Amino acid sequence: MAPAPLTAKEARARRKAARKSKSKDERKAESAQRRSDASERRNRMLAGEEKFLLPRDRGPVRAYVRDIVDSRRNLVGLFMPLALVLIMTMFLGPVIQQYVTLAMFVMMLLMVIEGIYLGRMVNKKARARFPDSTDGGFGLGWYAFVRASQIRKLRAPLPRVKPGDAI
Repeated sequence: MAPAPLTAKEARARRKAARKSKSKDERKAESAQRRSDASERRNRMLAGEEKFLLPRDRGPVRAYVRDIVDSRRNLVGLFMPLALVLIMTMFLGPVIQQYVTLAMFVMMLLMVIEGIYLGRMVNKKARARFPDSTDGGFGLGWYAFVRASQIRKLRAPLPRVKPGDAI
């Protein structure tokens, strides 16, 4: 294996030489193979296969936290849709803007309260289920809060449980 290029000029020359060594059809085939491999890795990650998960999502404790969050209906998950509605109503008039601003503050306060509650609950349940785990504290609570704040259909890995299921 050749050492890394030392200058941008050398890197350009190597790319140009590599491009000339392969035909256009070969480059297209390699590109299509890379895309299909990336798509396969993404599908396996969304399915929750441990090997393909991001480091922040790996481990039985994180899987348990995901299941707890996914089994609940969270007010935090409504933040983005409600924020869009509130921003659109800001254009209606100055009187309405005051009410919308107040509604945004109330929504933010409720998010903070629910985030603290969710973090404490998740940590308590995770400590009870996995007493020997080093996961816990603020990081685990933050992980749960971030997961809960995402729209359910856009969560990665995809939820394994339905809202209301017992964990």
